[in-house]
Amino acid sequence: MRLKDKVALVTGGARGIGRSIALAFAREGADIVVGDVNMEEAAKTASDIEALGRKAMAITLDVTDYANVEEAVNKILDKFTKVDILVNNAGITKDNLLMRMSQQEWDAVLNVNLKGAFNCLKAVTRPMIKQRYGKIINMASIIGIMGNAGQANYAASKAGLIALTKSAAKELASRSINVNAVAPGFIQTEMTAKLPEDLKNKMKEMIPLDKFGTPEDIAATCLFLASEESSYITGQTIVVDGGMVMA
Repeated sequence: MRLKDKVALVTGGARGIGRSIALAFAREGADIVVGDVNMEEAAKTASDIEALGRKAMAITLDVTDYANVEEAVNKILDKFTKVDILVNNAGITKDNLLMRMSQQEWDAVLNVNLKGAFNCLKAVTRPMIKQRYGKIINMASIIGIMGNAGQANYAASKAGLIALTKSAAKELASRSINVNAVAPGFIQTEMTAKLPEDLKNKMKEMIPLDKFGTPEDIAATCLFLASEESSYITGQTIVVDGGMVMA
């Protein structure tokens, strides 16, 4: 098992990509903390993880509130004594054209997607430094690389997350802590399922592999970055988009 007896915190782990990551890690031997604002869904995911034979913990986590994040990490340390892996997956969108975007729409997205990742990273840094080991994975997006009309707030938050990844990687490398990012392209989730068919068809035409990605595709990449197979990789952003964006 690639993650045998590791302890992983997955933010936004109740549904979608976060849930797929949590289950993939559990199948490879990790015990999982499912952090989410939706405790009902988080508890279901934790139950599914326990059904795989691993320990699981569902915890209320508002990533925008550092005090709440710090309290959550302390609870994890009390139960598991360590945190080996952090996946900063929690994220939201509030799309609007720049000239119509409200202050609230801008602030809400930056607070969850960027400040939330900083809060969680900061909270786990001390225990990871103490144990001289850690794997931190930030969930970016191709939108943070290419930009997108109507998503200035989301693009800024994900571009910032890529820069945060590089800076954190440089700071923490000497303590054997790897920090990387994953930038998904068009992934089939509940959110994208609601998009109009004509828009989805246009998006598909932009993808050389001629298919949309799945949450499992993202989970597989995160699993690689959480394992010892990626021990010599840090400060990188791995794009998982079927070839949609080629730098």
